[in-house]
Amino acid sequence: MNPLHPKKLLLSKWTALAPANQEKHFIVIKVIEPEQPGEAVEWVELDAVHSRQTRRIACKTLRDETQWRQGWL
Repeated sequence: MNPLHPKKLLLSKWTALAPANQEKHFIVIKVIEPEQPGEAVEWVELDAVHSRQTRRIACKTLRDETQWRQGWL
């Protein structure tokens, strides 16, 4: 998988491969910048399209192809 660039991560679309509560499609609404400049982004906030629920997850979780796919499938 290609590396996730923080500037392109904001407003990107993601599909959960194991949806819970009919929440399958998500949009990144916030990229939480690290305290030290130059460090990798650790957290992002996702907004579920169906329920409008917000959740915070570790950015490295999005790189796990068994849990998430970029885009809406």
